[in-house]
Amino acid sequence: MKKFKKGFVAAVVATTVLGSLSMPNMGASAETAPQACGPLETGGALWVTAQCLDPQYNRPVIDSQIDLTVPVPIHKVSGHFEGTDKKFNFYFPAKSKWKGRFFQLVYPLQDENATEDTISFGADSGAYTVQTNGGSGYRADAAAAKFSKIVAADYYGSSKRIYGYVYGGSGGSYMTIGAIENTSGVWDGAVPFIPGAPTSIPNNFFARAFARFVLGDKASQIADQVSPGGGGNAYAGLNEAERAVLDEVTKLGVPLRALEDYPYALGLTFDDGLLGFASAVKGIDPTYVDDFWSKPGYLGTEQSALGKLFQDAKIDQYAAVAGVSRNAQNEPISLTLGSAPANPSKLPLDFTLYAADGTTKLGALSGTLDPAAKLFALGSGNASDALNAIHAGAKLRIDNRWSLALLSYHRHQIPKQTGFYAWDPFKAADGSPLYPQRPLEIGPLITGSVTGGAKFDGMIHTKVIMVANVLDADAYPWQADWYSKQVKNSLGKSYDNHFRLWYNDNADHIGPRTARLIDYNGILQQALRDVSAWAEKGVAPAGSTRYQVTNGQVLLPAGAAVRQGIQPVVDLTVGGAARIDIAAGKSVTFKAKIQVPPGSGKIVRTDWDFLGDGRFSAKSFGAPKPTVEVSVTYTFTKPGTYFPALRATSQREGNASTPFANVQNLGRVRVVVH
Repeated sequence: MKKFKKGFVAAVVATTVLGSLSMPNMGASAETAPQACGPLETGGALWVTAQCLDPQYNRPVIDSQIDLTVPVPIHKVSGHFEGTDKKFNFYFPAKSKWKGRFFQLVYPLQDENATEDTISFGADSGAYTVQTNGGSGYRADAAAAKFSKIVAADYYGSSKRIYGYVYGGSGGSYMTIGAIENTSGVWDGAVPFIPGAPTSIPNNFFARAFARFVLGDKASQIADQVSPGGGGNAYAGLNEAERAVLDEVTKLGVPLRALEDYPYALGLTFDDGLLGFASAVKGIDPTYVDDFWSKPGYLGTEQSALGKLFQDAKIDQYAAVAGVSRNAQNEPISLTLGSAPANPSKLPLDFTLYAADGTTKLGALSGTLDPAAKLFALGSGNASDALNAIHAGAKLRIDNRWSLALLSYHRHQIPKQTGFYAWDPFKAADGSPLYPQRPLEIGPLITGSVTGGAKFDGMIHTKVIMVANVLDADAYPWQADWYSKQVKNSLGKSYDNHFRLWYNDNADHIGPRTARLIDYNGILQQALRDVSAWAEKGVAPAGSTRYQVTNGQVLLPAGAAVRQGIQPVVDLTVGGAARIDIAAGKSVTFKAKIQVPPGSGKIVRTDWDFLGDGRFSAKSFGAPKPTVEVSVTYTFTKPGTYFPALRATSQREGNASTPFANVQNLGRVRVVVH
C-alpha cells in the first residue's frame, strides 16, 4: 500500500469518473483544470461539489504518516492546508477492515485529533476517520473530506467509490447543517445531533437565566413536582408572576422535565449565570439597555408584579474611589470604595470608571467586588487606558442594568423566518408582536458564522438522520421538529427518502452526568451505520420517532411500537405504581416491561440503581430479545427519598459484548422510606 511522501502537496479535488477517484493533474491546462467553487447566488454561501476547488483550502500538505496499534491498528496521516491554520488527520484501519467509507465528526472547538472511541467505532464500522481542527463553517471539513478520498484510494489501492458521512452535535450540528445544505457529492449522509436553530443563541440561554431570576427560590419545589412520582403540577405554590414566567419559558422550549435538574437547567452551576453571550449583544445592540429601562413595552418600565421584580432588583450607583492599591510596578490592583451596594446582586455586575464629575467616562473595568469590605479587585484583560486613568477621587459606576435587561431579550427577538411556532405566544391575534422588536435578530448572525452560511431552509443534498433529546435545555427539543418541517417543505414527496428524526427520552445536551440521564452515543453510532446502509444499499432506516409538540414541549407516546424510532421503552413500577411510601426495612418489588421498537434490535443488558445515586449494577435476564419483563425485590434500610432507576440497553444485532451502537433508556420511580 502506497504512502504519500512528507510534504506532498495536491489540489483538493476528487473527480468521479465512472465511480473511480483519480488524482488531479497538477500540470493540467487552464481548460482542463478544476474550476473554483463559488456561490449559487450573489452573496450566498460557497457551493462545494466533489469536482470544484475551494479557493482557500486547495493546497493540502501531508506532514507526517505513522502506523499505530492503539486504539486499533491504523495508519495515521497528518497534514494541513497551506496558507491557513487548518489541520487534519486521517485514520485508516487495515484494508481487511475497511468497507469503502469514512466518518467525519465536526465541531467548532475541537482539534484535529480524534478520540480513541471515535477511531475505534469507525474501524469497527468499516470506516476510516477524518477530523480537522474545527473552526466555523463546512469548507475546511469539505476540503479534508475530498482530499481524504484521494489519499484513501491510493493507500488502499482501490478505484471504487468512497462514501462519506459527516456528523456533529450542538455547534457541530450547525456545521453539519451548513454542510448538507451547501455541498453536493462531498458526503453521502449526515447525522446532526442535539441540533440548534437559528434562534437558539442567545435566546435559549437568556430565557433560562430569566427563569433562574424569577423562579430560583421555587426551583426545588418545581423539581419535586416534575420528578417521578411527584404531584405533576409544576405550577403549585407559585404566585402570578412566577406562574407566568414558567409558562413563558416552557412554551419557548425549556423542557419542563429538565427542571428536575434545576441547578443545570437554570444555570445555578454556571459562573456567568447563562449570560455568556452578553458581550455579543452589547456589541451588536448597544442601545438595548437604555431602551429597556426607559421605554414602554419592556419589563424595565412595565407596571406589573413582574416589572416591579426587575425594577426592585436594579443596582445602579456611583462609588467614589477612596484609595488605590498598587503593585511593585505601580500598576493598580484594587480600589477602596467609599460605598458599595447594600444588596449584592446575584447577577453579573458591570463596572465603569468615571472622572470625579461622574459624567466623563474613562473606561470599563473588569474585576470582583467585595461589598462588605467595599473593595474592588481588578481582574485581567483591562484596557491600559482605563487602568492609567484610575485615581483617588474618580467614581466607579456599579450596575446590573445589562444583566437584568438581557433576561427578557427573547421577547424582543421574534424571528422573521416563518414557522417558529414557539414564538407565537409573543404575538397578538393579528400576528403583530406584543413587545417592541430590536432592529436586528442576533441569533441568525451568530449561527450564520458557525454554519458557514446555512439558510436553514431544509434543502438538503444527502441522506440525513437527525437525533434530538427530549430533556435538552440547551438546544430545545422542538427545534429539531422545526428543522424537520423545513426539510419537508423543501423536499416535498421525497422527504421520507432523505430524512429521519429520532428523539431520545431521558437524555439532555451533555450526557449521563446524573443518574437520571442516559448516554446517547450509542444511538448516534447506530444512526451513522443506518445512514450509511441507506446511502450505499438503499436500506431505509427505522421511521422517525412519533411525537407531539404541545406548548413548546415535545411529548412521546408510551409504547415502543407506537413511538417508533430505535430507542427502547422502559415501563417501570414499584408496588404497581410510580411511587411507594414504606417503612425502613421493608422490601418492595420492582416490575418492568422493556420493549424495542419493531426491527430495531434486542435488549442485551439491564442495570439497576436502587438508590438513585448513579451506581448501576447489571442483573441478568436471560438471552437478548426484543421484549423483556423483569421483577426484582429490594430492601430499603434507611429513611429518605430515593429515585430507583432501571437502565435498559438494546443493540441492533443483539450483541451483548460490543461497546458500539448500544442504545439506552431509563425507567425511574420514587420510593419514600420513613
